[in-house]
Amino acid sequence: MKFILAPDSFKESMSAKEAAEAMQRGIKRAMPEALCVRVPMADGGEGTLESLLESRDAERVLVEVKDPLMRKVQASYGILEGGKSAVIEIAQASGIHLVDREQRNPLIASSYGVGELIKNALDRKVKHILIGLGGSASNDGGVGMLRALGARFLDKEGKELEEGGAALKNLNHLDLSALDSRLKSVAIEVACDVNCELVGEQGASMIFGAQKGASASMIKELDTALSHYAQTINRQLGVDIAHVAGAGAAGGLGAGTLLLNAHLQKGIDLIIKHTQLEEKIKGADFVFTGEGSIDYQTLFGKTALGVSLVAQRAKVPVVVFAGNIGKGAEALYDYGIRAMFGILPGVCDLKQALKEGAINLQNTTENVVRLIGVKRPNAKDI
Repeated sequence: MKFILAPDSFKESMSAKEAAEAMQRGIKRAMPEALCVRVPMADGGEGTLESLLESRDAERVLVEVKDPLMRKVQASYGILEGGKSAVIEIAQASGIHLVDREQRNPLIASSYGVGELIKNALDRKVKHILIGLGGSASNDGGVGMLRALGARFLDKEGKELEEGGAALKNLNHLDLSALDSRLKSVAIEVACDVNCELVGEQGASMIFGAQKGASASMIKELDTALSHYAQTINRQLGVDIAHVAGAGAAGGLGAGTLLLNAHLQKGIDLIIKHTQLEEKIKGADFVFTGEGSIDYQTLFGKTALGVSLVAQRAKVPVVVFAGNIGKGAEALYDYGIRAMFGILPGVCDLKQALKEGAINLQNTTENVVRLIGVKRPNAKDI
């Protein structure tokens, strides 16, 4: 029996790779002869790099870049297809996990390090770059990234703006004349983990500002600054970045990539393409997927839905595993998912649930596969 193991990460408990490995251990305990194909997934956010490194013949490149507070940090990205393509996960350089909770401040946090990763990939003469958005500490509209690539952002006095989202309220002119010319010959795909716009009630600041450490007043300030940024770009370049789906991803980094002629797409769709999941599912008996929480929001482009749609086309049943199965999850049964299982064996606090996530996933997977392996008895044997 062939199983495709395509989970996303279980946030703060397991990476997608670790989740796939836990599933495999459970399957092998119940059915040692089973064939397991691990395809760790991501929706464009954190875990995108690991997903593609696991699924493709790839090289990990280590680079020293600036973190959100402009401190030196070690980051990595992947080189694929014999050096033709690069995969960059922005959280490696601009991730919120790089900043201690008490130091988080999106007014000053920068995406500069993301630009440094892109520049390093250009030095390797790649012709295609996949950028995974999500998990950022910054809310600067991608200005830091663009600055690292040669762009200049000036106030009324012709002085460079300071780093961070708050400084954008002083933007008067942007100078792209020194933008790295190699970008013109590179195709850039951007995997967005969310579809929010740059500004407004459903924009980057309003939806995700609080997660980055912003107070109510800071959120308003950031949204106003991003609005001014978008207006300035529209006035000067004739490009509307304010209301593009995905532009608000990663604190507006999606908007910044539009100035690099990038193509914004749903993250899960891009990851499915680049992990070659559709091809790997052919001939499988079951697909196992999952993530930390499954609920009605899963219908809006999350991993479990994306994987199930691919499996549905191949007529392969899907089983979902989750730390929590919430309200509205039953709607997923209409999209090829045959069953959903919570992995918690009993009542426990969150800390324990996160700590024991891998063993709980392993045990639940084992029990499901034991049930799958049960042969229905003949009537005469009952």
